[in-house]
Amino acid sequence: MKDIHRHRILILDFGSQYTQLIARRVREAHVYCEIHPYNKPLSAIKRFNPKGIILSGGPSSVHDRGAPKVSKVLFDLGIPVLGICYGMQFTARLFGGKVERSERREYGPAYLTIEDTEDLFSGFRDEPIKVWMSHGDGVERLPAGFTAIAHTERGVIGAMKDKKRRFFGVQFHPEVVHTPKGKKILKNFLFRICGCRPLWTMGSFIENAVEGIREQVDGHRVVCGISGGVDSAVTAALVHRAVGDRLTCIFVDNGVLRKGEPEKVYSTLRENFHMRIKRINARKRFFEKLRGVVDPERKRKLIGNEFIRVFEEEARKIKRVKFLAQGTLYPDVIESVSHKGPSATIKSHHNVGGLLKRMCLELVEPLRELFKDEVRVLGRELGLPAELVERHPFPGPGLAIRIIGEVTPRKCAILRKADAIVLEEIKKAGLYGKVWQAFAVLLPVKTVGVMGDERTYENTLAVRIVDSVDGMTADWTRVPYDVLERISSRVINEARGINRVVYDISSKPPSTIEWE
Repeated sequence: MKDIHRHRILILDFGSQYTQLIARRVREAHVYCEIHPYNKPLSAIKRFNPKGIILSGGPSSVHDRGAPKVSKVLFDLGIPVLGICYGMQFTARLFGGKVERSERREYGPAYLTIEDTEDLFSGFRDEPIKVWMSHGDGVERLPAGFTAIAHTERGVIGAMKDKKRRFFGVQFHPEVVHTPKGKKILKNFLFRICGCRPLWTMGSFIENAVEGIREQVDGHRVVCGISGGVDSAVTAALVHRAVGDRLTCIFVDNGVLRKGEPEKVYSTLRENFHMRIKRINARKRFFEKLRGVVDPERKRKLIGNEFIRVFEEEARKIKRVKFLAQGTLYPDVIESVSHKGPSATIKSHHNVGGLLKRMCLELVEPLRELFKDEVRVLGRELGLPAELVERHPFPGPGLAIRIIGEVTPRKCAILRKADAIVLEEIKKAGLYGKVWQAFAVLLPVKTVGVMGDERTYENTLAVRIVDSVDGMTADWTRVPYDVLERISSRVINEARGINRVVYDISSKPPSTIEWE
């Protein structure tokens, strides 16, 4: 990777729930950035050579014993710094300012009056702007060299700057959608203050990624596991562009995929890209492993481990393979090196460490710098059909974690049919591209019903449809009643084994999007 990384931003994470959103907003401005723990060594920061540094928010108070901090030497590098919320409070205190605990926590919308439109707020008018606050401390007195450039309606210092040293701080969160002009503020920091250029595009990414893959693989063969999801399909398409016929894809049909998925993915990659694909029907093996299992985490591990076993058996039949391509995304990378240290648990279906050791393979992860939305853009650039690229997120363990309780072939068949109906009706209503995710969950609850002149005692289906920007938070979608009515009617009439449909109206948090 060359030019696209010359103009980059370093985000130091103090533990904010919004840190990934900061990175997404920077990427949306076509500037490359990375998230690293707040305690990243200074020598590594120098090697990274960022054009600017952003200090994230965080749950700590600067007054807490053991509160996260960075060395003052960081501010001697001559690099512009933007502190957000805790990042601003920390900066102010570090340079001798006074930070006090607020009498009451300020959380939610506030209005900011801008007093300086020279740099961070360039292009803004003098009218108040809406921002999102989330803090318990406030800067009461600014350090020497700093000036206030905005105040809230309550008189709180909302933003500060040291013009000479190019240090800035904002008390609010510009990265969240609740700060409508937050993107403009961040762009001012990126372009006016840091002097970045918008080089991070999918076209330039492909060019650099292909070059990087070819250099890493160096003429050897690559194997790639296809799960039916967007990430693995895009990984395969990108690696194939780099190495051509030296890539062999292995598609494992584990029996817990959605209706028509094995055929659709296989034909797309085989016919459109002329890839070498080995399709393995391993449904029986997976169902035998899942027999009697009800714990969701055990389901995940069993499916992940069995996939590795099947994949390894087939990969060993391919001669002179040296590399394994995997669709690891940037959120997975961030999770494994969080601000609190290495994460205790990585998603079990992503764990291929044993396979790499046994087969002496090296890992190729061409998507490890990308967020999910960037992967979709990349897929379109590579020529993958919209039907595959735009599909809703689907869990690695598939329908197995959308069947609450034991997973059996019959339950999978029932859910597969019902899930297909939900998606068909959502698409007919023109909602598929507008919602984040829509799916069905088969519950271990049987209820009495009447169908025709007969009483029934059959399964309950839960329908889950949510709106979200990034999956970190989500709200249930207010689907028109007539759409829900058609879904319920069709499911009960066409998916034999279901006699009741319920709609999930819980949001994340406190609930999760998936049920297991």
